[in-house]
Amino acid sequence: MSLYSFLVAVRSEGQQLTSETGETTSHLMGMFYRTLRIADNGIKPVYVFDGAPPKLKSGELAKRFQRKSEAQEAHEEAKETGTAEEIEKFSRRTVRVTREHNAEAQKLLKLMGVPYIIAPTEAEAQCAVLAKAGKVFAAASEDMDTLTFASPVLLRKLTFSEQRKEPIQEIHLDKVLEGMEMEMPQVGHDFRFSHSIAKICVKFIDMCILLGCDYLDPIPKVGPNTAVKLIRDYGSLDKIVEAMKTGDLSKKYTLPADWPYEDARLLFTDPDVRDAEDPECDFKWENPDVEGLVDFLVKDKGFSEDRVRAGALRLTKSLKTSQQSRLEGFFQVKEKTADEKASLKRKNEEKVEAVKKQKKEAAKTKKVAKAKPRGTN
Repeated sequence: MSLYSFLVAVRSEGQQLTSETGETTSHLMGMFYRTLRIADNGIKPVYVFDGAPPKLKSGELAKRFQRKSEAQEAHEEAKETGTAEEIEKFSRRTVRVTREHNAEAQKLLKLMGVPYIIAPTEAEAQCAVLAKAGKVFAAASEDMDTLTFASPVLLRKLTFSEQRKEPIQEIHLDKVLEGMEMEMPQVGHDFRFSHSIAKICVKFIDMCILLGCDYLDPIPKVGPNTAVKLIRDYGSLDKIVEAMKTGDLSKKYTLPADWPYEDARLLFTDPDVRDAEDPECDFKWENPDVEGLVDFLVKDKGFSEDRVRAGALRLTKSLKTSQQSRLEGFFQVKEKTADEKASLKRKNEEKVEAVKKQKKEAAKTKKVAKAKPRGTN
């Protein structure tokens, strides 16, 4: 769950919610009620907060800071000369999550009895470790890098506002690799129990880096289709980089001046995470501290006492549920339209035909090669 999304989305008349003293409360409002809604549906969440960012991510963070600085200047200008819509647009772009926001969210979760941990670095990497070990069913995030960290299951749109009526996306890594014709290494009976993320398909990690990630600048002219084709043709990012530097790709593509892809790969294959057996990963849900919630949310932040007490009661009942509900109870599964089904069927048929054609051509080539006398070219 992103505190940033709450700071951006939970607003009144275009402005963040605040207490009587002017303190921002949008992040607390969002986390409190969204967590209640998750728990109402029998889902017991565990929250993971980002730790210190990897050094390789400093470039991306600098870019984000620059964009926010530019948005801040545009916001100030819009307040003087722009429309209400322009003011709100630039105001949202200046939002950033502070240490205080994180500390308040963690305090709220503790009072709610909901477990959380702080990752050594990337929260998505830690989520993947917990999912691989079976400590949780899935990692819920909007960041597709979660799959690159080898989470067996990724849930997207889990925490979206109910008004958006967006169905949850449940993405299984093994199905993704199967669809892309990449092999899943066999580690025991279930790859989620692998202790080494590096054993998960490195080719998939290379493709994700090529597609673009937080650690490196994208390569000009390399989009999704091109990235997939390059990985299939060359087999690894090492060979692609070599071809772009001095080989047959050097005239078409230009690598950024500083592009330490090996360091980026290492952050995915060997991230700084806590082992699933670490004591901090031993989660326990507890009954909410009702009076503590009232003191914090009502007395300090100006929330409605009736609503806070009612929310605490809902949470107590929900967390006593021994069996978690299926995700279909949280968001209704979106049925594919007839056109979507037809398109999917056509794509599958085309894929099957392409594979057959490829095998046929390979067999023909092999047959011709065998028919040639030895020593001929």
